[in-house]
Amino acid sequence: MAASELYTKFARVWIPDPEEVWKSAELLKDYKPGDKVLLLHLEDGRDLEYRLDPKTKELPHLRNPDILVGENDLTALSYLHEPAVLHNLRVRFIDSKLIYTYCGIVLVAINPYEQLPIYGEDIINAYSGQNMGDMDPHIFAVAEEAYKQMARDERNQSIIVSGESGAGKTVSAKYAMRYFATVSGSASEANVEEKVLASNPIMESIGNAKTTRNDNSSRFGKYIEIGFDKRHRIIGANMRTYLLEKSRVVFQAEEERNYHIFYQLCASAKLPEFKMLRLGDANNFHYTKQGGSPVIEGVDDAKEMAQTRQACTLLGISESYQMGIFRILAGILHLGNVGFMSRDSDSCTIPPKHEPLSIFCDLMAVDFEEMCHWLCHRKLATAAETYIKPISKLQATNARDALAKHIYAKLFNWIVDHVNQVLHSAVKQHSFIGVLDIYGFETFEINSFEQFCINYANEKLQQQFNMHVFKLEQEEYMKEQIPWTLIDFYDNQPCINLIESKLGILDLLDEECKMPKGTDDTWAQKLYNTHLNKCALFEKPRLSNKAFIIQHFADKVEYQCEGFLEKNKDTVFEEQIKVLKSSKFKMLPELFQDDEKAISPSSATSSGRTLLTRTPAKPTKGRPGQAAKEHKKTVGHQFRNSLHLLMETLNATTPHYVRCIKPNDFKFPFTFDEKRAVQQLRACGVLETIRISAAGFPSRWTYQEFFSRYRVLMKQKDVLSERKQTCKNVLEKLIEDKDKYQFGKTKIFFRAGQVAYLEKLRADKLRAACIRIQKTIRGWLLRKKFLRMRKAAITVQRYVRGHQARCYAKFLRRTKAATIIQKYWRMYVIRQRYKIWRTATIVLQSYLRGYLARNRYRKILREHKAVIIQKWVRGWLARTYYKRSMHAIIYLQCCFRRMMAKRELKKLKIEARSVERYKKLHIGMENKIMQLQRKVDEQNKDYKCLMEKLTNLEGIYNSETEKLRSDLERLQLSEEEAKIATGRVLSLQEEIAKLRKDLEQTQCEKKSIEECADRYKQETEQLVSNLKEENTLLKQEKEALNHLIVEQAKEMTETMEKKLIEETKQLELDLNDERLRYQNLLNEFSRLEERYDDLKEEMTLMVNVPKPGHRRTDSTHSSNESEYTFSSEIAETEDIPSRTEEPSEKKVPLDMSLFLKLQKRVTELEQEKQVMQDELDRKEEQVLRSKAKEEERPQIRGAELEYESLKRQELESENKKLKNELNELRKALSEKSAPEVTAPGAPAYRVLMEQLTSVSEELDVRKEEVLILRSQLVSQKEAIQPKDDKNTMTDSTILLEDVQKMKDKGEIAQAYIGLKETNRLLESQLQSQKRSHENEAEALRGEIQSLKEENNRQQQLLAQNLQLPPEARIEASLQHEITRLTNENLYFEELYADDPKKYQSYRISLYKRMIDLMEQLEKQDKTVRKLKKQLKVFAKKIGELEVGQMENISPGQIIDEPIRPVNIPRKEKDFQGMLEYKKEDEQKLVKNLILELKPRGVAVNLIPGLPAYILFMCVRHADYLNDDQKVRSLLTSTINSIKKVLKKRGDDFETVSFWLSNTCRFLHCLKQYSGEEGFMKHNTSRQNEHCLTNFDLAEYRQVLSDLAIQIYQQLVRVLENILQPMIVSGMLEHETIQGVSGVKPTGLRKRTSSIADEGTYTLDSILRQLNSFHSVMCQHGMDPELIKQVVKQMFYIVGAVTLNNLLLRKDMCSWSKGMQIRYNVSQLEEWLRDKNLMNSGAKETLEPLIQAAQLLQVKKKTDDDAEAICSMCNALTTAQIVKVLNLYTPVNEFEERVSVSFIRTIQMRLRDRKDSPQLLMDAKHIFPVTFPFNPSSLALETIQIPASLGLGFISRV
Repeated sequence: MAASELYTKFARVWIPDPEEVWKSAELLKDYKPGDKVLLLHLEDGRDLEYRLDPKTKELPHLRNPDILVGENDLTALSYLHEPAVLHNLRVRFIDSKLIYTYCGIVLVAINPYEQLPIYGEDIINAYSGQNMGDMDPHIFAVAEEAYKQMARDERNQSIIVSGESGAGKTVSAKYAMRYFATVSGSASEANVEEKVLASNPIMESIGNAKTTRNDNSSRFGKYIEIGFDKRHRIIGANMRTYLLEKSRVVFQAEEERNYHIFYQLCASAKLPEFKMLRLGDANNFHYTKQGGSPVIEGVDDAKEMAQTRQACTLLGISESYQMGIFRILAGILHLGNVGFMSRDSDSCTIPPKHEPLSIFCDLMAVDFEEMCHWLCHRKLATAAETYIKPISKLQATNARDALAKHIYAKLFNWIVDHVNQVLHSAVKQHSFIGVLDIYGFETFEINSFEQFCINYANEKLQQQFNMHVFKLEQEEYMKEQIPWTLIDFYDNQPCINLIESKLGILDLLDEECKMPKGTDDTWAQKLYNTHLNKCALFEKPRLSNKAFIIQHFADKVEYQCEGFLEKNKDTVFEEQIKVLKSSKFKMLPELFQDDEKAISPSSATSSGRTLLTRTPAKPTKGRPGQAAKEHKKTVGHQFRNSLHLLMETLNATTPHYVRCIKPNDFKFPFTFDEKRAVQQLRACGVLETIRISAAGFPSRWTYQEFFSRYRVLMKQKDVLSERKQTCKNVLEKLIEDKDKYQFGKTKIFFRAGQVAYLEKLRADKLRAACIRIQKTIRGWLLRKKFLRMRKAAITVQRYVRGHQARCYAKFLRRTKAATIIQKYWRMYVIRQRYKIWRTATIVLQSYLRGYLARNRYRKILREHKAVIIQKWVRGWLARTYYKRSMHAIIYLQCCFRRMMAKRELKKLKIEARSVERYKKLHIGMENKIMQLQRKVDEQNKDYKCLMEKLTNLEGIYNSETEKLRSDLERLQLSEEEAKIATGRVLSLQEEIAKLRKDLEQTQCEKKSIEECADRYKQETEQLVSNLKEENTLLKQEKEALNHLIVEQAKEMTETMEKKLIEETKQLELDLNDERLRYQNLLNEFSRLEERYDDLKEEMTLMVNVPKPGHRRTDSTHSSNESEYTFSSEIAETEDIPSRTEEPSEKKVPLDMSLFLKLQKRVTELEQEKQVMQDELDRKEEQVLRSKAKEEERPQIRGAELEYESLKRQELESENKKLKNELNELRKALSEKSAPEVTAPGAPAYRVLMEQLTSVSEELDVRKEEVLILRSQLVSQKEAIQPKDDKNTMTDSTILLEDVQKMKDKGEIAQAYIGLKETNRLLESQLQSQKRSHENEAEALRGEIQSLKEENNRQQQLLAQNLQLPPEARIEASLQHEITRLTNENLYFEELYADDPKKYQSYRISLYKRMIDLMEQLEKQDKTVRKLKKQLKVFAKKIGELEVGQMENISPGQIIDEPIRPVNIPRKEKDFQGMLEYKKEDEQKLVKNLILELKPRGVAVNLIPGLPAYILFMCVRHADYLNDDQKVRSLLTSTINSIKKVLKKRGDDFETVSFWLSNTCRFLHCLKQYSGEEGFMKHNTSRQNEHCLTNFDLAEYRQVLSDLAIQIYQQLVRVLENILQPMIVSGMLEHETIQGVSGVKPTGLRKRTSSIADEGTYTLDSILRQLNSFHSVMCQHGMDPELIKQVVKQMFYIVGAVTLNNLLLRKDMCSWSKGMQIRYNVSQLEEWLRDKNLMNSGAKETLEPLIQAAQLLQVKKKTDDDAEAICSMCNALTTAQIVKVLNLYTPVNEFEERVSVSFIRTIQMRLRDRKDSPQLLMDAKHIFPVTFPFNPSSLALETIQIPASLGLGFISRV
């Protein structure tokens, strides 16, 4: 589209203004081509006719949309021109208080003239590692980009800081150097970064001065190269200086000062070490009083002097050299006071004994007369002779000043060289970053040689800058494959040629300096003759012949020729220098050593203007020509050479540009002068950058960003799967002119103004959509209102109609009721009549039907009996007939068959005689047999069928007979019942008549009783009402008194509780602070340990051959030796030789002293903790006492407490019995006379000792049971007492009230009877319980008796086994066990014979027991082998003892006495939960269990904390053996090995989490089994048996706690490193709710895209990582409380990093981003709820982030909004609230910016709030960690050691 189409009505433009430079206006009508005048409306309300230029017809610049104003990058503006840049800078600087802005590759820095809190270490950490476009503009972002490119591209970098005096160049360069020093650190112990920073105060004191524009103006240029090694750590630095302003030493303009060092010396003159300098007030010296302003407001020169001296000391400048420097500087001041007296016009003299000169000579240690002579004379040398010539007073004064300048310049160079020597590194430099702090373009009313050199340097730098910008633009176009068109930009090469080419200005100046009679006037004439009218950039002023004008890139500058030659020559008399060289003050001749050397261009660069002075001197003998030639180099020539060298250096690096802008000339904070700003923007090249960018395609969008931003301009059919094609199609429709945009590979390139056009289309579309939404919503609201009114009208109508209907219904209901009453009454009458008739009829019918039924029954009975008789008779007759007929038939058949058989027999006899007949017969017989067989089968079938029919018939017959019988019985019963009922009816009728008579009598009595009752009721009601009134009055009084008592009690308790809560909170805070300090000290201690280890490793690497006798130990070992070797005296004595063997040079006193301090601090903390705990207990006791005074608590003991106390008494009595038995045994042992019986090796002695140990173990068990019972009694008392107290108090009050109410004696008697009944009931219940308890006791006694018998039997067997040999003893015990099991098996077979399931379960349990026995047998075999080995050792000792005893015993005394077995019960031993290992296997144990253990395998396959349990079981065994050396060695090796593992794999979260969990478990085990009562409350009796017996490891517990704290801190650092890259991307940049955030146009510094790519992190990534952390910690069995602390720390890191980035990113401070943040926080809270971690305190750490998100979303207009914000944002500091409000940026045109007045209102409301001035949260802060005691329920004896750990050399004990 044409640009003119954008000039429509209401379009805003910029017009020139003489005062404001540019003024905003609004078009009142559309512009049409050909119009000569624009009608404009200004912001101040005036209308204006703006006339267009008739020649160019150029339209005014268009103004950018409001949403683009205040952008971080000026190239993001749609319209790139001067007013847009100026307005954007002003808005950011004035409204948002932002001093940094990007302009493409340039960082524009505006001096705020105010200290801002944006340079702290927290800000440095926030910018470290971030992309340049992701954060708000900052000098740290430029430094980070340079550092990152150096590390990534392996290319040297440079940061060019330029600007005019007072713009803040020095401060910017200082902050860049501080950033490098903080981020990179140093590679050596020399702290190079501190030395680099320490060079700043020195160079500022000797090179900076106060000017009219700046209080701390750098009067020289410097280029500092900061060197880095391959690991990108600072190893050194080098400084080059340029063009020191020497003239300031001898002359200062009005309101200016000399260099700071002179005023610092004068302010410190009263110091004792400075008395020899004989200084005084600055106004006493000529060189310091000329400006008339010796003091800078707010600067203390004495303090600055102390800082300068401290920096000199840090840089290695000794005190003697420092005093030497100060002597020379003081000498310069005294030299300035030297005065001259004129003798004539050509000569002068110095007064004799002139004090200033004598002080100067004393300080410089030179001859007074000689110096006095050469100050007034000079030597002239000709070809033939040399002669001395006096000089005039003016010449002497100039010579004095030249000498002062020369001395100062030499001292300046000497200090720079010394600083470079200190900062120089012996290590090879891998890369460097240069920081160039150089003067900007200068133009004054009088411009001289200095301004000429400065502007020459800026011309060269601007040329390099233009070429670099042009190169970057070309690279970008070629990268995106955009057709490259040549961009026309300003080339200042002609201006540079004018200055430095042959016959250029510098060349003519040097030529004129060589002329004997050359002057400034002749040089000016040569310039006019050479360049005037020949070079367009050179001009001559109209009114002057001693000046010239050069057209620089920034502006025209007029230079005055006066003084050019003198300053270019820089002459000083050689004789004066010789006098100084002959000084006895050693340092002074050192300054002039380089005068005798030839100076090359490379060495000249390090001093700028001050490198050479033009000193005529005799040539040396060696090379006279060269020396003389070199000495003829002028200042201009040197400066040109050094500038060429600087440009070569810059061209070999990647440059980064910082342009400093001075906002006003009055040093007012945050005041913006548009005129001055435009001048500097033009001069520093920012506008040139804008012009180059605007000439091509300045606006660049990725396809995804363009699609996301302008999706609203597309239709659904336009959206394709390929974004690139979609964007092409849409742009072709929206912008017709294809030259206005280009499609690259990844981006779309737009001409200037096209983005604004697209934004206009988008805003129009959104506005239309908003109008439609508003229309719909308003219609919906009105319709809703109409429906609400309609509903109200309908409701009113409904109620009115309902009232009418109810009235009508009431009438109908009454009418219907009357009808129903009549109906029912009539029905009642008729129904009564009908009932009488019906009862009479029923009675008649009943009698009649009964009569008929009886007759029918008799008839049926007779017929039935007749039928039965007939049936039996007919049956008998049929059977007799059947029998007769059957008999006859059978008889006839038999006769016939007999006859036929006889006939057949005859035939057979005949046929039998023949064989053939026989065969036929045989065949026929077979057939007949088959037939007969078939017949038999058929008959059988028929028989079966007949039998079945017969049985069926019999069943039917039987059932019918049964039915008939039951019917008969039923009828008989009914007949009897009928007879009984008739008799009962008659009796009932008689009773009814009697009852009617009684009823009449009772009714009469009732009436009389009711009358009496009514009278009594009235009397009682009256009495009750009176009593109730009295009762209510009493109750009211009682309630009032109770209310007063309760209120007073509440007030007292509340005040006490408040005080207690406040004191406890304060104590907790103090405790947390102390804990945090202690943990920070531990962290520092661990860091020093690591540093010490690294140094030792470096030493071992450096020393190839170790010295003989040198034994190197790990630092942790040495420190732990000092920590752990005070558990016993033996350990200390054993450790002394090992310590003394180490050489003295290897001792580390630093670690030991630090450890002692830490140890002392720990004891102090423990004491303070104990004091706090005592105070807390005392407060609680006071509260309890106050409560005890208010409430009486009678102690009521229940049956359970009595039972427990009885049990405790029984146990104590049994304990006393066992003690008595033990004493008796000991007496019996002592009374034995035979030494061989009681000898240690005797069998009886062994038996008795085993029995003794068993009895003592049983005694310990009894003790533990007593302790447990006592603790249970105490806990039960505490639990029951408050409840009982409450119940008794309430019961007593209830009883008292009931007694007061019961005033009648009868009621009291009834109550007494009820109580007696309840007592009887309770007594009966108690007796039943007693009986049940007695029965249970009898059963238990029986079991005890059986167990005693079994015990005695076992003792007898044991005594028998003891007499057997060991092998037979084991077999006998096994045989006994087998017989016992068989007996039990038989018994249980008989017992479970009826129930096979129980028997099967019993068999399974039996098999398990057999397996256990087999395992015990194997273990016993192992223990037997071990005991045999021990017996061999003990046998030798016993043999030696026996030999000694046999020598003292005679043979007659030896008598063989039989040993009587003693039946003492012996405790059967099981695994004791200990692990035994050999001393030499300790390293193997540590290696397999710690150093080479894979945490993942242990966490997945084994129980959590297994290594800790194994280590503790090993410690237990060493404690059991009473081997303190083994305990100490094992614990020390364990701690050192854990440290080694964490040092080696300290960046693996799984490893650190695993060892944190195991260290805590090991610590808990040491506490749980320490034997201390506080840790034994939750132990089982078996666990209490496993407590340590010999050693108190409380001090080791402290060491392990410290180790756990260090591991926890390392864990936090690991998870922080993992989470850090995810947080900003997932919490801020990624759009979790797609489409809410709008993508704004961005500049050259692209932001990270919010659309999630494959490589970007999302919120799901953070949640997945949190899940991973949590699952790993749970798998490792970490304590739940510790997991909560880790989660709290993780959430704090997430919240702090997110909030810090939000505060440093203007593009993130919008309403939609606040919504995204709140959604992300809600997802984190949901994760906490899923993991049941809401009470961990993690949610509270996100409160500042939540409030910041709410602050982005709330209204920000009125005072009420301000009040709401102040009350809502209590977790944010004032600085953070103001920063968020300043950064708030609308994403769409419908949002509004926060006004400055609103922000000031917030500041006024928050001014009384006392919070930290720090802007960012400390993301590195680690909360103090605690390890609450968490005992384990796992029994140690049940732990199995898996073979995968490779610990086969360890055996269970």
